[in-house]
Amino acid sequence: MTRDVPRAMGLSLRRGTNAGPGAGPVDREPGDGPAPVLRTVGLSRVYGEEESVVWAVDGLDLDVPAGQTLAVTGPSGCGKSTLLQLLGGLDRPTDGEVWLGGRRIDHLSERALARLRRRAVGFVFQAYHLMHELTAAQNVELPALLAGASPRTARVRAAELLDQVGLSDRARHLPSELSGGQRQRVAIARALVNKPLVVLADEPTGNLDSAATHDILRLFDELHAGGQTLVMVTHDERVAATADRIVSLRDGTVADDTPLDSGRGGGSGDSGGGTGLGALLHWED
Repeated sequence: MTRDVPRAMGLSLRRGTNAGPGAGPVDREPGDGPAPVLRTVGLSRVYGEEESVVWAVDGLDLDVPAGQTLAVTGPSGCGKSTLLQLLGGLDRPTDGEVWLGGRRIDHLSERALARLRRRAVGFVFQAYHLMHELTAAQNVELPALLAGASPRTARVRAAELLDQVGLSDRARHLPSELSGGQRQRVAIARALVNKPLVVLADEPTGNLDSAATHDILRLFDELHAGGQTLVMVTHDERVAATADRIVSLRDGTVADDTPLDSGRGGGSGDSGGGTGLGALLHWED
């Protein structure tokens, strides 16, 4: 399927209105007041052309405060994974804006986006995406090395994180020698190695049994207590119920936005160590 910009076809790029409870602050400019860690304004992503046009994300407004754990739910095909890719700079919007750490990122060059993904965003995927020829420790070290850390600094940081996720004794094991839950814990350690502003997790428990899922959720709770901002896509209502807030999508728009009385105080913590994005990246247009 080809991907065209709908302007060439005369289509409106602000089809969605998001007038429901999940509507973002459309009357507030991104520079007004303390900036959330993540913000989208009128975000749209359109695939296809003419009769086959699909509005994967449709005029979506969203704010994610620092320290919040946000669960994004909804039926298959509603735009959850597309939204996560747009938030993390893995895909570009057809229209609208994406803000991270108070800076707009959707217009950045590919080089600047690559730097952003290395330094400011941690990714956790359902299928782990570990390097099979590397040990657990080497998998965790790799993003730090790519971001410019010295080998010694990367080794120390990886050892600390593997200890945090309970895998110090598996540091020299290959992914093939680890269980699914252990692989996902390695993936989480890798996501944290550069102290990101936000962790984006796409179905992080989708391939895990109940015991491994419990371990991952307990780890996420520890990250939350430390002030880490986390956005996770999930089909599992039990997983979503552990968040501070649930945003439900339908047809690419916010169908419901529900804060949960979890007692965890989401939104009040520091973000990824409290370092602003401007201090992490040298921006390029």
